[in-house]
Amino acid sequence: MQETEHEKWIFHALKLADRAAKMGEIPVGAVAIWQGKIVGEGWNQPIFQQDATAHAEILALRAAGQILKNYRLPEVDLYVTLEPCAMCAGAMIHARIKHLIFGAFDLKTGAAGSVFDVLIDPRHNHRLSVTGGVLADICGQRLSDFFKSRRLQKKYRAKLDEQDS
Repeated sequence: MQETEHEKWIFHALKLADRAAKMGEIPVGAVAIWQGKIVGEGWNQPIFQQDATAHAEILALRAAGQILKNYRLPEVDLYVTLEPCAMCAGAMIHARIKHLIFGAFDLKTGAAGSVFDVLIDPRHNHRLSVTGGVLADICGQRLSDFFKSRRLQKKYRAKLDEQDS
């Protein structure tokens, strides 16, 4: 099966998500593409940076803004492994990105159609196109595996604490 352009960049974002997981962060990766080239990358780092806004999407948009010398990114497509939250969706609107492409849907805090639909609200001064569910199974599994591992670690630590007392 031939890999699509969207799949290519979501796979790249998954590699970035792996960086987040290695840091103990929720594995979400994002890559900003302009004229077929990477202009920004990000992976979740709020714990590492001690910054609630250090989501993968925000970091990728910041990097793209630095490369393109503008906070407005009207020709940029943003690929993310997980449906963005409301904060990240707002940043995408303010950055005026062209297209959001994401992997797994977030049924708890998704702001691109799952829980909220921030991106297509007609009251905004900018609307972008949205494509969700690209490699959703792979992206979702990455998150499930991460949280399963975390739960097992927590259980193991609790058992060790129990033995120490």
